[in-house]
Amino acid sequence: MATEHSTSKTGPDAELRALDRLVGTWRVSGEAQGEISFSWLDGGYFLVQDVDIAQPKVGVHVKGIEVIGRIKPFGAEEPEAEIRSRFYSNTGDTLDYVYELSGDTLTIWGGEKGSPAYFRGEFSADGSTLAGGWVWPGGGYTSTATRVVVD
Repeated sequence: MATEHSTSKTGPDAELRALDRLVGTWRVSGEAQGEISFSWLDGGYFLVQDVDIAQPKVGVHVKGIEVIGRIKPFGAEEPEAEIRSRFYSNTGDTLDYVYELSGDTLTIWGGEKGSPAYFRGEFSADGSTLAGGWVWPGGGYTSTATRVVVD
């Protein structure tokens, strides 16, 4: 039986396609600095993020890739309900997230929805900036991403 997020016959669902507003290249400024870019893999089921971000205040520079979409395990007829991602970094980390977009608010939960580690940001009315920050127990940082290229 098909669910509201079914991808088996109708293509990528509306909730996943709403992340299309991330597509392009963004310059990140604030406590984190660098560049991120998003593009769809052919078919539109997975969004790929390339990351090159530094936090000069703490001496961290992370490069990596993230694949964002619905998990559909081998043999499954339908994908899982949550939009999930996995990030692979130059530091050897593999980090899992859950994406949630509600209106102009993007929340990226560290691990599982409701986690104490998350990013929350607001898109500007014209979609050209995303201002927010990462929060986790004992830390976090704020940043603003400004779109520099629309793909």
